[in-house]
Amino acid sequence: MKFLSIVTVLFLLTLPVLAGTFLETFDGKDLDGWQQIWTDKGPAVWEIVDDELHADSREAYTHLLTTGDDTWENYTMELDVKPLKKHGIGGISIAVRVDGNWLVYCSIFDPVIIRGDDPPFQEERIGCYATGLHRPALATLIVEPYPLLRLNRWSHLKLSVEGDIFTFSINGEQVMAPTKLQIFRQIDVFADFPDFQTGGVGFGLWNYTAVFDNITVTGDSVPNSGDFPVTPQAKLATTWGNLKKF
Repeated sequence: MKFLSIVTVLFLLTLPVLAGTFLETFDGKDLDGWQQIWTDKGPAVWEIVDDELHADSREAYTHLLTTGDDTWENYTMELDVKPLKKHGIGGISIAVRVDGNWLVYCSIFDPVIIRGDDPPFQEERIGCYATGLHRPALATLIVEPYPLLRLNRWSHLKLSVEGDIFTFSINGEQVMAPTKLQIFRQIDVFADFPDFQTGGVGFGLWNYTAVFDNITVTGDSVPNSGDFPVTPQAKLATTWGNLKKF
């Protein structure tokens, strides 16, 4: 596995086993505790292969796999993703504060842009938004040009939330500085907009085939759960043994 990911997992495994870390490494054969949302045009295909989650979407509609609950408050979510193939205009996403019909998410994608009377053009971007399911993005945290994730290469995504402040990093580079989510109650579309103070996590894609691994959520409100071994020392020895293969 990726060196950065191994170092992260090894660091977590050497910590005392206390509440505050959720870890999913897809070592099992099922996706218990996960559910798919944003499936207007049919679900994506999710399959665990060799302890990694393979995902395939052939549609221009976001598919998110989510977990957690509405008690998770301030935390950091991280994951590893390796895009394998791009099938059209598409993107890769990471989400936090997933609460029923609402969420905050960041994407690396390449939408078609239409500006005035100019011809449409395609632009590679990052974008972070707060929105409801099956609604257009209602509140924008950031939209900037940014290259797509490279095919057949692992990337590390990290999205942190503290109160109404969100921070997004890609491969250790902070691409969105701590940014406040502003909700304008006086505007009609924000009438039932939540405060986004709690919620679970998610990740997903559209028009991509990709592999996901090492989903990690850390925070005081997050229960210590997931793919933790009974004896961390045994898992640590196994991980170091596997490291020799790379």
